[in-house]
Amino acid sequence: MSEILVIGHKNPDTDAICSAIGYAEFKRRTGMAEAVAARCGDTNDRIDFVLKTFGVPAPKFIADVAPKISDVMQRKILSVRPESTAAEALRLMDEKNLRLLPVLDEARKCRGLLSLFKLSKFLFPAVSLNTNREHSSREVLSSLASLAETLDGKLVVGFDPEREQELILMIGAMGLESFAARLEKFPPEKSCVIVGDRWDIQNVAIREGVRVVIVTGGITVEPKTLESAQKKNVSVITSPHDTATTASLCRAAVAVRHVLNEEFLCFRENAPLAAVRDEALSSGYLAFPVLDGEGQTVGILSKTDFLKTVTRKLILVDHNELSQAVQGADEVEIIEIIDHHRIGALATQQPILFRNEPVGSTSTIVADCFFRHDVELPRDIAGLLLAGLVSDTLNLTSPTTTPRDAEILKKLEQLSGVNAREFTEKLFASGSLLTLKPAPQAIATDCKEYAEQGAKFSVAQIEEIGFEQFWKRKDELLAALEDYRLKRAYLFSTLLVTDVATQSSLLLVEGDEKFIKRIDFPRLEPGIYELRDIVSRKKQLLPYLTHCLRETEKGVKG
Repeated sequence: MSEILVIGHKNPDTDAICSAIGYAEFKRRTGMAEAVAARCGDTNDRIDFVLKTFGVPAPKFIADVAPKISDVMQRKILSVRPESTAAEALRLMDEKNLRLLPVLDEARKCRGLLSLFKLSKFLFPAVSLNTNREHSSREVLSSLASLAETLDGKLVVGFDPEREQELILMIGAMGLESFAARLEKFPPEKSCVIVGDRWDIQNVAIREGVRVVIVTGGITVEPKTLESAQKKNVSVITSPHDTATTASLCRAAVAVRHVLNEEFLCFRENAPLAAVRDEALSSGYLAFPVLDGEGQTVGILSKTDFLKTVTRKLILVDHNELSQAVQGADEVEIIEIIDHHRIGALATQQPILFRNEPVGSTSTIVADCFFRHDVELPRDIAGLLLAGLVSDTLNLTSPTTTPRDAEILKKLEQLSGVNAREFTEKLFASGSLLTLKPAPQAIATDCKEYAEQGAKFSVAQIEEIGFEQFWKRKDELLAALEDYRLKRAYLFSTLLVTDVATQSSLLLVEGDEKFIKRIDFPRLEPGIYELRDIVSRKKQLLPYLTHCLRETEKGVKG
C-alpha cells in the first residue's frame, strides 16, 4: 500500500493535531496526494472544541505504524462454500492456478483449507489390499443432486435427491450374468451403476433396486426403463460424458467439507508482520486465513507475502524523537520532520527534509509553508493553525514566543476571520483536565518521554485557569504520577500545572531522591514546587530538569 502519514507525537496536544492536519493539507496541495493527517493518541476536550469550531474531523487514529498483516495480505479471497463440490473447487483452482482454497461458510468464518494435494489423494485413492475394504477406491460420498451437477447431467428420475450418502460405483461393461453376480456383492441401496446403452444391464440394475443408474454418452433412456425405475424407487441420471469420464467425475461430487483440512493456522489482520513471521515460515502450511475482530475472514496471507515491501511513510510534526513518536516509527521510512523543539537522537537511513525552527509552535512553521510557497490556505485550516499557535504560545505570552509567531498569527486572524484573544479565552475555558478527567488520565494527556544522561523521564503539562482545582486533587495527582513513573521505570516523572491567567506554574515531582534534592525552586509541600513566571515545558522547564540531572550524575560520581 502507498500511504504517507502526517502525524504528531503520543498524547497529542492542540498544536500537534492542528499542525498535522495543516501540513497534510499543504502537502496535498503541493503534489503529495497520498498525504493523510493522523494521530497516535486520543483527542481532549480542547482539541475537540477546536475541531468542532472549524468543522474539521479529527485525524485518523493510528496506534502502530509497523508493517502489519493487513498491509501485505491478499484481500480478494477466492474461496468455496462447505457445500461446494470438489469438482467446483478443482475448476476454480485450475482457472486461477491455485494450490489452496479457503472454505468459508455464510458468516465468512473459515471452516478449513482445501489443498490440491489432499484432493488428489481423495480423488485417486490407492486400491486397498484389505478384503474388507476392497471397494474403498470406488466409494463416493455425495447426494444425487450433486452427482448430476458435477456430471453436467440431468436427474430424470429422482428419489430423495438431496440426501447425502456413501455410494459404491459399479461399471456395467461386462456380460449380463457376470454383472448380476457382481451386483449381489454390494448393498443395492448403496449401489451406483454406470452404464451406456446396455438396456439389459440397466433393467437388471433397476430390478435389483439399486440407488441410482447413471446412463452415459448422452443417451436417451427408454420410457419403459424410466417407468420401471419409478416403480422400483430407483433414481436415473443421464450424463453427457462417456463411461470412463463419468466414472472419474463421480468422485469429485463430494462436498468439500468432507475433504478439507480442518487444522490450519490463522492470524489477525492487525498483527505485526514481524511478530508472526517466524511462526508462519516455520509452519507446514502454505497459506493462512486472516481474520478481523469479529472472526470473519478478510484476507489470505501466503508465505511469499512476507517478501512484499510496505510503502507506508511518515512525516513527523511537533516532535523529532522516537521516544515520542507513534509505535513502529522505527520500522518505516521517515521522509520529513517539521518541529520547533530541541533536536533529539533520531537516525534516518537517508537524507530527509528536516525543518526545525525556534518559534513558539509547529503551527507557525506550517502556516509559513503556505505563505512562503504562495499556496492557498483555506479558511478552516487557517483557523486550526491559529488555534495551534495560540495554544502553544498562550496567545503570544509564552517565553517561547518569537516575532515570527506574532507575524504569522496576524495573517491567520485575517484569513480565518477569528480574533485570537477572544478565541484563546474560549479555548482555555473549553475544558479543564483537572475538572473533567480522572487523575491517571489527566497527568498523561500531554506527557512526553525524554532520555538524558542514560536515564529516562517524563514531563507532562496541564494548562488551567487558576489553581483551585489542583489544590483539591493534589494528593491523587501525586499518586497517579508515581504510579505512571513506576510502570515505565522512569528515573523521575514531573507534571507542570500552568495557570495561563497569572503566567505561573506548579511543579509536581516523583522519583529518585538524589535527583529531587537538586530541585531548588520554592517547595510548597512534599513533591510540589512553585515556579513563578515559568510556563514553557520546552524552553524553561526541560533545560532546568536536564541541568539537575547532570548535577545529580556529577554528585554520584563524586
